[in-house]
Amino acid sequence: MTSNQYNTDLNKNQANYQALTPLGFLQRAAAVFPEHTAIVHGNSRTVYRDFYTRSLRLASALQSQGVGSGDTVSAMLANTPAMLEAHYGVPMAGAVLHSMNTRLDAAIIAFQLDHADTKVLITDREFAATVKEALALANVDPLVIDYDDLEFPQAGELLGSMEYEQLLALGDPDFEWIRPTDEWDAISLNYTSGTTGNPKGVVYHHRGAYLLAQGNALTAAMPKHATYLWTLPMFHCNGWCFPWTLSVVAGTHICLRWVRQEAMWKALAEQKATHLCGAPIVMSTLLATPEAERPQLQQAVSFMTAAAPPPESVLAAMSEAGFDVTHLYGLTESYGPAVVNEWNQSWDSLDGSRQAALKARQGVRYISLEGLSVRDPETMQLVPADGETIGEVMFQGNVVMKGYLKNPQASEEAFDGGWFHSGDLAVLHGDGYVQLKDRSKDIIISGGENISSIEIEDVLYKHPGIDAAAVVAMADEKWGETPCAFVELNGQVDDLDQEQIITWCKEHLAGFKVPRKVVFEELPKTSTGKIQKFRLRERVKEIT
Repeated sequence: MTSNQYNTDLNKNQANYQALTPLGFLQRAAAVFPEHTAIVHGNSRTVYRDFYTRSLRLASALQSQGVGSGDTVSAMLANTPAMLEAHYGVPMAGAVLHSMNTRLDAAIIAFQLDHADTKVLITDREFAATVKEALALANVDPLVIDYDDLEFPQAGELLGSMEYEQLLALGDPDFEWIRPTDEWDAISLNYTSGTTGNPKGVVYHHRGAYLLAQGNALTAAMPKHATYLWTLPMFHCNGWCFPWTLSVVAGTHICLRWVRQEAMWKALAEQKATHLCGAPIVMSTLLATPEAERPQLQQAVSFMTAAAPPPESVLAAMSEAGFDVTHLYGLTESYGPAVVNEWNQSWDSLDGSRQAALKARQGVRYISLEGLSVRDPETMQLVPADGETIGEVMFQGNVVMKGYLKNPQASEEAFDGGWFHSGDLAVLHGDGYVQLKDRSKDIIISGGENISSIEIEDVLYKHPGIDAAAVVAMADEKWGETPCAFVELNGQVDDLDQEQIITWCKEHLAGFKVPRKVVFEELPKTSTGKIQKFRLRERVKEIT
């Protein structure tokens, strides 16, 4: 076997190889644009020099409190400057950031604190009551740091030994932050929703965060000094890695403590926000503002949304209001979005219904994802690109998680066959675009036929009187299962009843796919706007 001349005496060294990490993005932004506004929160403004310095202080202060390599720092914070600083300061200390869903109950918070072996907990006073209960339930006894939002003061009880600003005062502004020696080192920990048991801890590494942060900037076509409005919770997949993305383009973070109509429109108009992300519920919230009360936007705004594709009517209304909507898809295990519905300009000439069908697809892989596939989970064979054959969506690449914390069996199952198994069922179209059909556990099997709940939901969303819809399986003596639809009405169609909705479905679906029952009630949703189907499956048992 001959030697490779390019591997001889050409070795890695400090001059030609550094582990990838998104932390350097902030260091560069602070050096190149020190006076540019990095963070806007209420009436406060933080420039990049100070953003970087405060992050260094946080890292130094955490280290002074005994935090070291691989320790977990948990954050129970809203979309505030402290949460942005934690995305840099915590890993700069060599630690791992655990961002917690602020809507969780005390028992789940306690489970996460214990499972993560939390050493320090930074918690906003708004969530004090729940956190206090969680700490009483937990086995760990972390150092608790209270965050007092001076722009939007909260009355919650102080739980810790010191306040956030006091902690930062202990830190060195010239601290030499800890660059990972291995880009595979963990940078953050995010927990799945845990709808079928205890949530699983998804571990991200520096390399993946670095790559997805840049991938976001490219996918969203973010220019230098873009202005980003925080309508997406930063606790959700680390805000899809956008806390790191904005430093790539030296952009401005517009913090938004609560997602409210007036605050969003004010930020869009006064701060001239150019980009935002969120679930379809954020679009609905924006559009619910009467046109007469909406300020006229002077800039184009890019809105990146995940979950179910927006109905054609919503896309049209968003376009009229000045928003360009891009549909993304991903999971906690893929650092957030890893698939994008890349729009082809040649499709602009197509009629509305055809465009809507194309926009309903999840799309193609992110630039930072190496492999996106639809395969038979048993044989691992690629499904034909016919837009009909259902398989499981699978991922390969650097923006796939390290694995599940302390759960090797679940990790091994997730990576079976060399691909990450998403649990989502989809078809592959001839042009390589993926389109979801269902979660594997949500597929409805009726009389031996597989029925996609998403297909039925797409039809329901097109009804002018329906604001939100979800379809789950309902037990049936004859067919085994039949579809049951849960809908929220928008008040635009008077006296809308079950018969009218079933008739609508019959006009657009094969007979066996038509819901046998329609339930009118508010749909249970997560804090990020996703409909909780597991609750609807329990609800079905109550009404049948």
